[in-house]
Amino acid sequence: MSFSSMSKQQVLDAGEGAGEEVVEMIPGLPEEVAEKCLLHLPFLYHRLFRTVSTTWNRFLSDTPAKPLLFPPAAGAGAAGVTSVSLSLPFLLAFAFDPVSRRLQCQALDPFSRRWLLLPPVPGGAAAGSFAVVGLPRRGEIYVIGGVEEGGEKAVRSVAVYSAARNGWEEAAAMRTPRGYMAAGEVGGRVVVAGEDGEAEVFDPEAGQWAPATSRRGAVVARYDAAAAGGKLYVTEGWAWPFERAPRGAVYDAAADSWGEMARGMREGWTGSCAVAGGRMYIVAEYGEWRLKRYDEARDEWRMVAGSGVPPEVRRPHVVSGEVGEITGGRRRIYVVGAGLDVAVGTVAASAFPGVHGGEEEMVEWEVVKGPAEFAGLAPCNAQVLYA
Repeated sequence: MSFSSMSKQQVLDAGEGAGEEVVEMIPGLPEEVAEKCLLHLPFLYHRLFRTVSTTWNRFLSDTPAKPLLFPPAAGAGAAGVTSVSLSLPFLLAFAFDPVSRRLQCQALDPFSRRWLLLPPVPGGAAAGSFAVVGLPRRGEIYVIGGVEEGGEKAVRSVAVYSAARNGWEEAAAMRTPRGYMAAGEVGGRVVVAGEDGEAEVFDPEAGQWAPATSRRGAVVARYDAAAAGGKLYVTEGWAWPFERAPRGAVYDAAADSWGEMARGMREGWTGSCAVAGGRMYIVAEYGEWRLKRYDEARDEWRMVAGSGVPPEVRRPHVVSGEVGEITGGRRRIYVVGAGLDVAVGTVAASAFPGVHGGEEEMVEWEVVKGPAEFAGLAPCNAQVLYA
């Protein structure tokens, strides 16, 4: 029986039998209420809170009530939408200081609206060259490869951040040095693919890289990538006027095979993609920065009702989405802009039926302003991590 599943009387009885003095977690509060309070402690401070008392230390160290690895929700289906009711989402923003050129990582608690500074990211890759992949179910984020700053040499190095330890450590290096690459989480593993079509897969349980089937055909110059439904989507992006039709490729992890991206998906991929609640959304890079959702059955990107990203969140933009649905079947998307101003978009089913059939959605935005000291920071990646 775990500590968190024991009743207060059971804990007292256990302490008497062992000759230990048992102290209430929070004096005056029922044990189950105290547990819920401790579950909301920011993960960055867990080490400090463990020093408060042996009771807090036992709860934070041994309880499975706030898991980093959580199971799929009932009825989640193949989309892999998960339940994160006891895990709290934190938005991790990677940004470069334009003066020092150093990469730093800040964590935003969406509930308190507080930014927390994480330990420095190891390595010295050039801005934009490396890949960042989150494994939210494990509470881990990987910074992969890149090009050495001031040079053109690609590297094999991989660093992993763990929310449980609040620290970085070196992970197994890739089999091949890679600079600019597409990467994403597919089925709990990290898939990376270079522009030359060579690919490999990292298994975090085994801590090893293994080769994946290479993509054949012309080189796809990565513009954006997203992982959803057991597949990694890599797009060459768009430009106007088109010199040629944009290209796109899809890696199916279950079949270990590559295929061509559907025409409607690749031609309508006109911005940065975030996956939220198992659905793919794009923040368009033109006009009012409106949000679009991909409809696989119709092979088209459908406009989400509501306004575009608030203009006070300035470019450059990076986007991310929460893995699971939130209350009422809604989905949450984050758009991080210059100075780490954040537009938080909540997407819900629209009350008005669609003209062409199918579910219509509407987004509402809220802006969280970054602190004044972040004014010069330029974001390069954002990930949602549960801890």
